[in-house]
Amino acid sequence: MKLTDKAEEILEALWIESEEKGRGFAELDQMVIEASDPAYQELSSQALIEIKGSRIYFRPEGRDEGRKTIRRHRLAERLMMDVLNIRGESGDMKACQFEHLLNEGVDLKVCTMLNHPSTCPHGKPIPPGDCCEEARKNGDLGVVPLTELKSGEEGDIAYIQTEDGKKMQKLMAMGVLPGNRILLMQAFPSYIFRVGFSEFAIDTAMAREIFVRR
Repeated sequence: MKLTDKAEEILEALWIESEEKGRGFAELDQMVIEASDPAYQELSSQALIEIKGSRIYFRPEGRDEGRKTIRRHRLAERLMMDVLNIRGESGDMKACQFEHLLNEGVDLKVCTMLNHPSTCPHGKPIPPGDCCEEARKNGDLGVVPLTELKSGEEGDIAYIQTEDGKKMQKLMAMGVLPGNRILLMQAFPSYIFRVGFSEFAIDTAMAREIFVRR
């Protein structure tokens, strides 16, 4: 059963409190939602948290759910800031909104697209998922920069990661767009690739900003 957004926010706050202070509880007056909010009853009824006096504790099932919730939040931050280039307060706000849409299955796809990041943009750890463990075991790097491909390798363009508007326009004019197929023809002294029936040459710096799904 999917939790409400407010219930997920409580789990996130409790996880962060535990993470930062190394303890398994938080004071109710430090939480993001008032103690009278129905979201607390929602979590209690599903045996995810336990309230004792002025403190709120994770139950074992709740800790696992909190782990999944904070993972979705931090993946959403990575997506907003790294891929969509939405940063600052706006990026944080949109990540908070988007994380609730990353139901199980969607978060795996986002994590794979981002190449299984280990930290959020603020340096906080992203709890690994099954996809991360599987990728490490199989040596599957998922989405990689064009510079990681060898001559003759090809893949689908996943995204462009650059803050330079002119570079973005130049790459898009070449047909470097998400979903298009790209073939790396040469990696030295410059990167020569083919998209469709056209061939282009770019330097290493620009090649690092093109991310490809093998």
